Amino acid sequence: MTAPDAQPAAEYTPYPFDARGIARRFRHSAIFGALGALQPGEAMRFVNDHDPIPLLAQIQDRFGEAVEIAYLQRDPGAIVIDFIVRS
Repeated sequence: MTAPDAQPAAEYTPYPFDARGIARRFRHSAIFGALGALQPGEAMRFVNDHDPIPLLAQIQDRFGEAVEIAYLQRDPGAIVIDFIVRS
């Protein structure tokens, strides 16, 4: 039995990825490599200082429905997205 105030278990395991510390010219390659290393049920918790709209299109083109994109925070200067790998 679950306590009334208990949070439900996450559907996936997120691994942090802070893009702000990676040189811009290497970011997309590092992101694609990290996503390719994840197994179904895992996720990359992506943190960035801007909304990566072109990157999201590239991820959808490359991975299709195998990677779900879920914004957790979408404030100017503070973007957090979970890229969730589905089976």
